[in-house]
Amino acid sequence: MKEIEVKILEVDKKALSKKLVSLGAKKVFDGELLSLFFDYGDNRLKDSGNTLRVRKEGKESFLYLKSFISDSDVKTREELCVKVDDVSAAESILSRLGLKPDGKLLKHRISYSLGEVKIEFDKFLEEYAFVPEFLEIEGPDSEAIFEAAKKLGYAKDDCKPWTFRQLVEHYKKR
Repeated sequence: MKEIEVKILEVDKKALSKKLVSLGAKKVFDGELLSLFFDYGDNRLKDSGNTLRVRKEGKESFLYLKSFISDSDVKTREELCVKVDDVSAAESILSRLGLKPDGKLLKHRISYSLGEVKIEFDKFLEEYAFVPEFLEIEGPDSEAIFEAAKKLGYAKDDCKPWTFRQLVEHYKKR
């Protein structure tokens, strides 16, 4: 499956939440996401454009492998995902395969569904709490994403095809 998304920085969550409701969006998630990243000691996954993580989303947990496709107008990744019943067991399996912990990210997310598009407010916690809350729009293609952004009052230029690392670096420079 392809993951196609953009980020919009420094948003007004209260105003946008009202706008989303008026557009008929449905809130589908409100909670914390814990992501645990893994790689080999030589960073071969990262160096080849891949990201491996175990994510706890509310009461459910998943193992994701994301592979780089493009970062042109939108961030595009090939995404493979399987549900796991036990985060600790998943971590142990990855460790026994020679993978090592390569970072942790905790964030609060509020997700809305608007047709085929997911619109999510993300606020990093703990060590990345300095990054202001932002909006992520994910959809089946760039046209759907930019149309959703337009409905929310944003132009294509407001939409950033940034990774987590690019977002953090942007705010570290300020």
